[in-house]
Amino acid sequence: MGRYIDHILQPGENVLYSTNAHWIFYLSAIGLWIVAAALFGLSQTIVSRTPALICLSVAAIAAVAAIYKMLKAWFHRWTTETDVTNFRVVHKTGFIKRRTFEMSLDKVESVDVNQSILGRLLNYGDVTVRGVGEGAETISTIASPLDFRNHITAR
Repeated sequence: MGRYIDHILQPGENVLYSTNAHWIFYLSAIGLWIVAAALFGLSQTIVSRTPALICLSVAAIAAVAAIYKMLKAWFHRWTTETDVTNFRVVHKTGFIKRRTFEMSLDKVESVDVNQSILGRLLNYGDVTVRGVGEGAETISTIASPLDFRNHITAR
């Protein structure tokens, strides 16, 4: 299974820039792994059997939740593509239920970038592409949103 953009390129169309969902999607899984490791370490220092088993049980639950969150974040990043070609902007999400957004660069009216403080520090944000007569589409939590915007607006 190749990339979506490779299947829809028109003759003479080239990919100028590609980005993806930011790694921040893994943050909840990372937090759960830290909790699981801390509880496991705590269970090893407790002398009494019952509290140690409770710590191990909660650590196991946190580890299972971390695996679920990690797989969910990976799947989201794997099934999301955001590209700029010399003709259009293309954004695709989903695997079985696919949602795509495509807008000709000639129809782009403005590109707005919204970043939080953490987004500025870690280089992620939301990009809203407004088109003439086509409405607006927001692409959430993408990596390098300013580079993405610059590739759309630079002609």
